[in-house]
Amino acid sequence: MASRKAGTRGKAAATKQAQRGSSNVFSMFEQAQIQEFKEAFSCIDQNRDGIICKSDLKETYSQLGRVSVPEEELEAMLQEGKGPINFTVFLTLFGEKLNGTDPEEAILGAFRMFDPSGQGVVNKDEFKQLLLTQADKFSPAEVEQLFALTPMDLAGNIDYKSLCYIITHGDEKEE
Repeated sequence: MASRKAGTRGKAAATKQAQRGSSNVFSMFEQAQIQEFKEAFSCIDQNRDGIICKSDLKETYSQLGRVSVPEEELEAMLQEGKGPINFTVFLTLFGEKLNGTDPEEAILGAFRMFDPSGQGVVNKDEFKQLLLTQADKFSPAEVEQLFALTPMDLAGNIDYKSLCYIITHGDEKEE
């Protein structure tokens, strides 16, 4: 009985973790697109439990004619969800892929390169210079538009942790 309760508790915790997705993801798509994603999710969720698991992926691949999918490949797909993949997580993954947004941790890692002291801020003027002169150069108007939405501390430094959250989840003022 105790092992049965532990199994139920584990499943409930997994479901709760899967529900923690950005509710803002639904605003990224039109209702018709969400319905199409829901249909795709239903096709993949072979056992109809609301969570995509390895056996669901295997069965989906099998139906598409690919019978021997390496376990590592299936595991890598599931790892992208960073937990159980319910519909909200599924939609979030597609939103990230379609909108070209890197995962929050990747963006934070890029900002950390410019924050050797690890304080969570970067110098606005130095960052502006980089945006205007490096790689895919921003125009002065684009930089000003970015800075209008960028959280700053009292010294005028960019709070990049908050900025990363806005980039990946949307501006908290929108909710």
